[in-house]
Amino acid sequence: MGETTTTKQHHQPLSGNDMPRFGGITTMMRLPLIPDPSELDAGFIGVPLDIGTSNRSGTRFGPRQIRNESVMVRPYNLATRAAPFDSLTVADLGDVATNPYSLERAVDSIEAHFDRIAQADCRPVAMGGDHTLTLPILRAMAKRYGPVAFVHVDAHADMNDLMFGERISHGSQFRRATEEGLFDNRSVVQIGLRGSGYHADDLDWARKQGFWVVPAERCWHRSLEPLMEEIRKRLAGKPVYLSFDIDSLDPAFGPGTGAVEPGGLSLIQALEIIRGLRGLDIVGCDLVEVAPMYDTSGNTALIAANLLFEMLCVLPGVAYREAPAPSTFRSDLPEEWT
Repeated sequence: MGETTTTKQHHQPLSGNDMPRFGGITTMMRLPLIPDPSELDAGFIGVPLDIGTSNRSGTRFGPRQIRNESVMVRPYNLATRAAPFDSLTVADLGDVATNPYSLERAVDSIEAHFDRIAQADCRPVAMGGDHTLTLPILRAMAKRYGPVAFVHVDAHADMNDLMFGERISHGSQFRRATEEGLFDNRSVVQIGLRGSGYHADDLDWARKQGFWVVPAERCWHRSLEPLMEEIRKRLAGKPVYLSFDIDSLDPAFGPGTGAVEPGGLSLIQALEIIRGLRGLDIVGCDLVEVAPMYDTSGNTALIAANLLFEMLCVLPGVAYREAPAPSTFRSDLPEEWT
């Protein structure tokens, strides 16, 4: 018998005209829940975890709240004209069953879960959950792709050696990832780092590894498009993983997190960073540290849902609709205003 080929079905988010946005089963962007990654090109996956936190807990509730707020995200990106659901098969993969009593076992379960996703050639878009979760995901990515280029957007470097005597936590996971050879060190960039530290030279360890450190102060009062242009040049042709900590944003935009630092990135800069990765071979991404109880408005989770959608929009294989001709309403205006 000849070989048979199957075509993956392109799932569309449930429309607010078919079911009110306050109704229906809560999945990411109201997509189907499909636990098998082999059926998908990309999948949203929740990692409810907060036992790696050092101060304020609550990120275990992040994925659920992000899904709840994602009902307002529609399937087409009107700014970039990305149409991810027309070109990729995307669904909600559900949650990792993280152990709430043992961080070590939780990390093992996350790694095993993402092993299965990576080996199925499904690109994960993970939502957390405290930042410890990125370490086991990177372990799974490295098994599939080798050491990855890494774009890390965060208020903190997360490069501590030990925290309270422990080797794994949400503040030491990237020291472990570096030691384990999960990174292509010359292709690591950290954006938005700021605040206070345990030592004046806390960021120097990362620089000594060859990482490109872009402190928040270098981002103040400017567009990040030139930065992203340079990042695209440096990371071209390499497997890239993006990790976005919501505390990279100034707390005016994202207060619902556990480790708030003033003087952070703006929402516009966050969009410039994510959209600026278009064209790179993004093999996976995550958005972490959403703690809903510290923002009763729900806006932090809503912002997280929108940024996760933006990540989906820059994955390889996403189609973009042709841009229309400029408006002629005011012919004396520069084209960029139309």
